[in-house]
Amino acid sequence: MDFDYSRFFSGALDSLKRERRYRVFANLERLPGNPIRAYDHRVQRPVTIWCSNDYLGMSVHPAVLDAARSALSSFGAGAGGTRNISGTSHEHVRLEEDLADLHAKEAALVFTSGYAANDAALSTLVRLLPDCVVLSDTLNHASMIEGIRRSGVAKKLFRHNDVEDLERKLKAIEPGRPKLICFESCYSMDGDFAPMAAICDLAERYNALTYLDEVHSVGLYGPRGGGIAEAESLMSRIDIVQGTLSKGFGAIGGYIAGGAEVVDFVRSHAPGFIFSTALPPATVAGVRAAIAHLKSSSVERETLHRRVRSVKAGLEALELPVLPSPSHILPVMIGDAGLAKHLTDELMEQHGIYVQPINYPTVPRGTERLRVTPNPFHTDEDEAAFLDALSQVWQRNDVPRWTRSQMSRLTEIGAA
Repeated sequence: MDFDYSRFFSGALDSLKRERRYRVFANLERLPGNPIRAYDHRVQRPVTIWCSNDYLGMSVHPAVLDAARSALSSFGAGAGGTRNISGTSHEHVRLEEDLADLHAKEAALVFTSGYAANDAALSTLVRLLPDCVVLSDTLNHASMIEGIRRSGVAKKLFRHNDVEDLERKLKAIEPGRPKLICFESCYSMDGDFAPMAAICDLAERYNALTYLDEVHSVGLYGPRGGGIAEAESLMSRIDIVQGTLSKGFGAIGGYIAGGAEVVDFVRSHAPGFIFSTALPPATVAGVRAAIAHLKSSSVERETLHRRVRSVKAGLEALELPVLPSPSHILPVMIGDAGLAKHLTDELMEQHGIYVQPINYPTVPRGTERLRVTPNPFHTDEDEAAFLDALSQVWQRNDVPRWTRSQMSRLTEIGAA
């Protein structure tokens, strides 16, 4: 009997739907000039977005739009091909200089996305470093996991943010063997920070390279937006920084920054860079404007963090199960995929509020959640409406509320 391809695909999709993990994209059309306002073509009404990764609203900043328009008129819509074939636009050269300066490194290399940067850089580095061992935090992003997996080298997972477990694993590796410690500064689903100084101490003690993912921190932390490493004055102790252009900087793309030799090594060997068409020059010009603005302006960062503190206090006052996150990411725990989807559907359909449910495999089963990301563009009125809507939805569906003492237990649930 011939293999029934259609039956296989439909069966796999049906399984996702039964588990309430089938993903339905919100058909949103963002409204001009405001990154948190959109028109939802499914429910046919305006909605307010509370889960955007355009953390600072830089996608609509006037300086960014002016730079992108000017470059679009001057250079056209596309890059023309890979940088090896079509040449490197001067905008790309200047962006890499800007990024190297942002992270106080000798060089930087731009990729088409943050995912591509992690996948290409990690798979190349550890595959070509002789007999390398990778030590990876258990909550590292899928792009880091995939890059390490594709390299085929030995890896050791250490418990999330557990420096004692990391040291035990470092001690078990032969002293002369190359080692790469991979971790994130701010973890995107729990919103917690890495013990960066302690990890750097271990890297220096055991002669390991450090690879730091600053995707959810660049633009948002540090006096010039260089991320948590800059905020904690640890930039010089990090060997390779990976970041994105799609969150704090409001566009698309990814990069690594580090010593000139290691960046050139990745540039010369990584298929994910060599064979990918370059970002459009207009996008690059817009990103450069965003980086330049955030290097000198702290207004957006300060406004964001004030709003985050206010929303978090409101969630706690309502006894809603928000993780005690120190960052701009506020995970509200649900613990059930079906319930998380139902609550977010109600928020959209009855209150005009868009928050995407986060389910497995993005987070472990039983830790499903709403991932709330306040924005500088949210007003006091938006905040009041959001908190009121959450309270109503919780009450209508008889979802348990949490006391402050119970909330302290959520850190362990979120990191399980």
